[in-house]
Amino acid sequence: MGEHETWFDLIPGYHALEQLLAPHLSRSWRWQVFQDTHFSLAHVAGTVVVMGFVLWGGLRFRAALATPEGRVLPPAGFGLRNFFEVFVESFYGLMQQVMGPELARKYLPLIGSLAFFIFFSNALGLIPGFLPPTSTLKTNLAIALFVFVFYHAVGIREHGLAYFKHFLGPIWWLAPLMLPIELISHVARPVSLSFRLMGNIVADHKVVFLFFTLVPILVPVPFLLLGVLVTVIQTLIFCILTMVYISMAAAHEEH
Repeated sequence: MGEHETWFDLIPGYHALEQLLAPHLSRSWRWQVFQDTHFSLAHVAGTVVVMGFVLWGGLRFRAALATPEGRVLPPAGFGLRNFFEVFVESFYGLMQQVMGPELARKYLPLIGSLAFFIFFSNALGLIPGFLPPTSTLKTNLAIALFVFVFYHAVGIREHGLAYFKHFLGPIWWLAPLMLPIELISHVARPVSLSFRLMGNIVADHKVVFLFFTLVPILVPVPFLLLGVLVTVIQTLIFCILTMVYISMAAAHEEH
C-alpha cells in the first residue's frame, strides 16, 4: 500500500466519488508555502471516521451512566469508558490550572471536543492504511480559525466593544505602534496553530510509513511509540494555547 493509498480505496464507488469531488477539494492557485495541495477525499473520510468514533464513544459512555450501577460502580476492566473518563478528567484538571475553575467548567465542552478530535485524528495516522485528517493544512486551519473567531467573540461578550481597547496599548500615544503589533500577533495565532500541528503530524506519519515500508516487523515499534508521544503533545499544545487565548480574552480587562 502506497503512502497516499488508504483502506477507503477498497470501498466500491470511492474512486468515482473522489474524481467527482476532486475539483472542489483542490485549488489551482499557488503562493509561497501554498504549493500543490495534497488534500483529498481520504482526509474527509478520515474526519468522518474520527467524528463517528468520538460520537459512538460518547454515546457508549452516556449509556453506561444511565443505570444506577453504572453511575456508582466502575467497570471491571480498562475499556472505552475508562479511557474517556481519564481523558476528560485529565483535561478538566489541566483547564482548571490554566483558566481557573469557573472558565474551565464553562468551556470544557469546547476544549474537550477539540482535544478528542485532534487526538484521535493524530492517532489515526499511526494505523497503516489511514491518513490523519490533521496532516493537511485545510483541516488545521479550519480548527484554528474557529478558535480565533471564538476567543474574540468571548472577549466581546465579556467586555463589549471595550475589548478592542487592548489593541491600542496602555497609553493612547502608543496606539500607532501597538495596533499593528497586536494585529500581527493575533493573525499569527491561527497560522501558528495550524502549521505547527500539520508539520509535526506530517513528519511523524512519513517516518512511521517509511519504516513500515522498509522493515514492517518490530523495527517500526519505537517510531510508533514516538508517534503516540507526538500525538499527545500536539493535542496538548493546541488545546493549551486555546485555553490561554480564551482566558486572556475573557479576563483582559481585569489586568
